[in-house]
Amino acid sequence: MATMTAAQKRAQTKAEYDAFLAGCPSRKLLDRISDKWVALVLAALGSDGSHRFGADCAGEPRSMRYSELSRLLAGVSQKMLTQTLRSLERDGLITRTATPTVPVTVSYELTDLGLSLHQMMRGLKAWAETNMDDVLANRATYDARDA
Repeated sequence: MATMTAAQKRAQTKAEYDAFLAGCPSRKLLDRISDKWVALVLAALGSDGSHRFGADCAGEPRSMRYSELSRLLAGVSQKMLTQTLRSLERDGLITRTATPTVPVTVSYELTDLGLSLHQMMRGLKAWAETNMDDVLANRATYDARDA
């Protein structure tokens, strides 16, 4: 039996990831990135910050301060935003930079890995916004049928 190098073992393990299997670690990642706050944070950091009703998350990715993200993401609690940002940093999707000012200035920015995911999240957000009327109509039809 031939021995494998560490790189070969990593490649084999990577090839064996299958989210349909209960024990696959990619399930935890899918669980994390399917969270609405994760999707919205990634969309916000990957845009130029010019968000207004009906605007797309277009433009160049940029860093944002915690307070900017908090204002932009209506309805997110301080605890949830902090947890979301920490989990994204842990996964290597964003970086956190603290500048020693009074008070401390903290900003967040997408990493290259985060940028690669941002494009899909932006598309998912756009799809949800574009198709919401159809989804609401289907829900109403379904609910009326079961009533």
